[in-house]
Amino acid sequence: MTYVWMALIGFVVGLIARAVMPGTQSMGLILTSLLGIAGAFIAGFLGQAIGFYAPGQPAGFIASVVGALILLFVVGLVKKGGSSS
Repeated sequence: MTYVWMALIGFVVGLIARAVMPGTQSMGLILTSLLGIAGAFIAGFLGQAIGFYAPGQPAGFIASVVGALILLFVVGLVKKGGSSS
């Protein structure tokens, strides 16, 4: 059930991260949602590794937004690097 909760939070977080991220991202709703879900999973796993969360406890909403923003930033860097060559 924890992973389902992380996925639901990630879906919403991806939408929020896309709205908060400055600039234009040329990615669709599905990719944005998948990055939000990945951000929630990464925030949960990193939070557990650092000790912020107990094993099996999902990441918090703010941590998930930060994880999704980081992933959106990385994807933006990768897209810029790939289009210039």
